[in-house]
Amino acid sequence: MKTTRITRLLILISILIWGEINAQNVPFEQEVRQISARLDSLGWERGSTLFTGSSTIRMWKSLETSFPNEVILNTGFGGSKASDLETHLFPLVIRLEPSRVFIYEGDNDIWADVPVADILTSMDNIVTRLQLINPKTEIFLIGAKPSPSRWEKKQNYEIFNQKLKEYGLSKEGVEFVDTWKALTDPTGNPRPELYIEDQLHLNEKGYLVWTEIFKPYF
Repeated sequence: MKTTRITRLLILISILIWGEINAQNVPFEQEVRQISARLDSLGWERGSTLFTGSSTIRMWKSLETSFPNEVILNTGFGGSKASDLETHLFPLVIRLEPSRVFIYEGDNDIWADVPVADILTSMDNIVTRLQLINPKTEIFLIGAKPSPSRWEKKQNYEIFNQKLKEYGLSKEGVEFVDTWKALTDPTGNPRPELYIEDQLHLNEKGYLVWTEIFKPYF
């Protein structure tokens, strides 16, 4: 009974925070509203598997059909950073009450020179909020992919992925998902044939590789 009251209180606080955000002009506000409206119009189920994060998730058009035996929600949005997901965590994740959450953030952060420590702080805040509301929620942190157009910061991305992996190992109920190795060739270089023309976002072949990466988690 006490746990239920605490959970309701945390959700209420999240709703109030979301109300404050909606009253301000914050990044991705309109897109997040559109995502919420779309989900509400289509209907959604509690206990689903939810994928969220930046455009690599948003552009995964075959996500739902790739795992037909799962109830999957996709709330990926724009060119978001970890701090943006932290801001919009209630409408994109908390209110949907998923049982499992896959998060892809950090890619845009590293490219924008956000310090790894700041990214991990946002990720920890996200994980903490989700686990406070429902300690049984399974959380998967997806490592940054090796994009040819961002290869000049290869070392930065590798450091981030290592730190994210270490964070996942240190937290109960949190797991790191590596996407780097499968998207590189035997020499360790990115595979341009798996990306669209911008050499940043995955094409259909790239998402087929991602499907194979995520199959063991279903």
